[in-house]
Formats: sequence, C-alpha cells, structure tokens
Amino acid sequence: MALTTLDANTALIVVDLQKGVIGSSFIAPIAGVLEKARALIDAFRAQGLPVGLVNVAGVAPGRTEQPRRLDGPLPEGFTDFVPELGRQANDIVVTKRTWGAFASTDLESQLKARGVTQVVIAGVATGTGVEATARQAYEAGFNVALALDAMTDLRPEAHDYSVKSVFPRLGETGTSQDIIDRLAARSA
Repeated sequence: MALTTLDANTALIVVDLQKGVIGSSFIAPIAGVLEKARALIDAFRAQGLPVGLVNVAGVAPGRTEQPRRLDGPLPEGFTDFVPELGRQANDIVVTKRTWGAFASTDLESQLKARGVTQVVIAGVATGTGVEATARQAYEAGFNVALALDAMTDLRPEAHDYSVKSVFPRLGETGTSQDIIDRLAARSA
C-alpha cells in the first residue's frame, strides 16, 4: 500500500549503513542509498523525531546451509557508522547480532519509552536486515513504512521479492521524498 500518513510520533530506523557493510556489491549504488538515508535523517531531526541507527556485529547462533559472512572476528572499524549519517548523541543506537534490529536488542523498549507508534525503515540489505526489522516492528505492534529508494540488496531477486511481496503485507511503502513531504506537511 502506498504511503498514506505518518503517525504523530514516528521514528526512523536506519539499518546496517556501516563501514564494514557498505563496500559490498549492491544492486543499486550505495551512494544513492546513503544520500536518501541522510535526507530522511535530516528531515526526522528537523521535526524532533527519533532517529535509530542500527549496526550488525555478528550472526545468530546455529547451523546454516550457506556460509555466513559475519562469522568470526570482525575487522577493526567494521561496525562504525558511515560519517554520511552524521550520528548524534541523542540518536538511538543498537547493535544487533541477528538480521532484524528488534530481536535481542532493546530497540522496542527504547521506541515505546518515547511513545513511538510508527517506524520508517531504510538501509541494507533489503531482503535481510531491512525485511527482518520490518517484520519484527510489525509484530511488535508498530505501524511500518519503508523508504524504497533508501535501501538496496546484494541480490536483485531478494530485493524485488521483499518490495513486491513482503513489504505491502507489513506496512506502507514510498520514496524518501514521499516521507519527507509528509513530515513537512505536518508542520505547515
């Protein structure tokens, strides 16, 4: 469903835009994703709304059929947020060790303590970190919106499946500009 509204207390969640991840071979140029994510961050901050920055520092335990990229020690600086995000002291920051940002972190309680009822999600990768975070947000009772031009994936089929088949069942979708325009209209 296309974006219809933003709740009065909406938070932005930016997933895995960190030094150890952004050098991957994404299907869309990461520079554009970073630009859109920063525009969203600036718009949320201008409205005094919460910004959550999420990084990943490992994987959940258990066996998998495919090799896991983040298994083992991580290189120095891997979890550092990219400077383009302009991290601020009042940002909500969580480090995850699963695909989704809500499992095994205190993100849900931090958002609910601030009265947040809706989340806008951006970042990488569409079919893993972003989708898992959206699923968990939906299951936690948040209204969900997804900024489609502020995300990308390593695999075109994963990105397309999430965008076309999963996201419409979890919330509403739009461009970063759609979301920024909705935020601006609230203060006009």
